[in-house]
Amino acid sequence: MILEIFPSGPLETNAYLLACSQTKKAVIIDTPSESTDLILQKASKLSVSIEKILLTHSHWDHIADVALLKEKLNVPVYVHEEDAGNLEHPGSDKIPLFFPIAGVKPDGFLVEGQELHVGHLKIQVIHTPGHTLGGVCFYLAKEKVLISGDTLFRGTIGSLSLPTARPASMWPSLKKLAALPAETKVYPGHGGPTSIGAEQWIAHAQEQFD
Repeated sequence: MILEIFPSGPLETNAYLLACSQTKKAVIIDTPSESTDLILQKASKLSVSIEKILLTHSHWDHIADVALLKEKLNVPVYVHEEDAGNLEHPGSDKIPLFFPIAGVKPDGFLVEGQELHVGHLKIQVIHTPGHTLGGVCFYLAKEKVLISGDTLFRGTIGSLSLPTARPASMWPSLKKLAALPAETKVYPGHGGPTSIGAEQWIAHAQEQFD
């Protein structure tokens, strides 16, 4: 497995380039502003072929470069259906935009339990509503890796004060993640990595945040 991280844009949002080291097939996960050149240069250097774009959710800082990357790569874009509206019409989620963002119609929807293949890598979609209704995480069981978007960060969780937030949905989502193996390394939408073992408090997060 190859996993490259590109903190980009005004909120230092993490874009990820995930590739199978054997087949050199790759996907992009999240597309913050100013990430396009960084991702494409690294993909070229690694000689990997990007097959699709996956989005953990549709907040503007995670989708700002999606239209540009889709145009350059001519690859499909996938998001959960509950977040598709804001991907097509950025700002319709009532979160103010820092700058204009071009919308994209998704080519398909991510669903709970879905298994995606990137070369020999298997990625399981875990639907984790809370920060948004359509938030998802991407879990690679064999590699013991979780790409958590804005559901889980090191020591905290995604904001529940935004218009898209559904606090009552966040607690079951976090319990799903708490049930993963403790050694699972977590790569969030902002900041550095952590592990499920280091964040076991999420099984009782409602007591802290509700």
